[in-house]
Amino acid sequence: MISFLRGTVAHVGLSSAVIDLNGAGMSVNATPQTLSGLRPGEEGKLFTSLIVREDSLTLFGFASDDEREVFDVLLSVSGVGPRLALAVLAVHEPEAIRVAAHSGDGKAFTKVPGIGPKVAGRIVLELAGKLVPHGTAGAPVAAVSAESVWKPQVVAAMTSLGWSEKDATASIDKSLADSPDLAANGNVAEILRATLRWLGQDGARAGNRVGARG
Repeated sequence: MISFLRGTVAHVGLSSAVIDLNGAGMSVNATPQTLSGLRPGEEGKLFTSLIVREDSLTLFGFASDDEREVFDVLLSVSGVGPRLALAVLAVHEPEAIRVAAHSGDGKAFTKVPGIGPKVAGRIVLELAGKLVPHGTAGAPVAAVSAESVWKPQVVAAMTSLGWSEKDATASIDKSLADSPDLAANGNVAEILRATLRWLGQDGARAGNRVGARG
């Protein structure tokens, strides 16, 4: 695995750069923010992630190891490829992505071109517990005491998966009837998972069920 590249910057384009490694030019795809920090003729360093396909080997470069880590985790979401994961990093800083995933904020991901409500809901659902804001590792999610704060986020996540707002609200209430501690904690990701478990559905099948209802 190629962990990073350090060499003379030979070229900087709109979406990629070429790093000269002792006479060998390595093309690296990167966000505009990362590319803006490179200067042709000067030394540059990029942390990298190598994406292997049947017909290609593509390098993606990042200004920090944290960016690369978030990129790799985003790739674990079904339907999110390297281009879309890079687009997320072009819109949001790594910490903002961690906070959005940790708090169940699907709307943050819809700000990324190419990501609609359904994909955003899937990202939030599948990243729950995988990305933790710095300083909270090993600690429980910060409690949100007011139902008026966490409930709209859970409802939004469910509607992005295909449920109607009415059905989503009713399902949340019923699923938490026997779990007042979970409701009091206000952990958006945990409440979402508990509601989907109560429904006997995962995110993908939930959308299909609603679609069948019309």
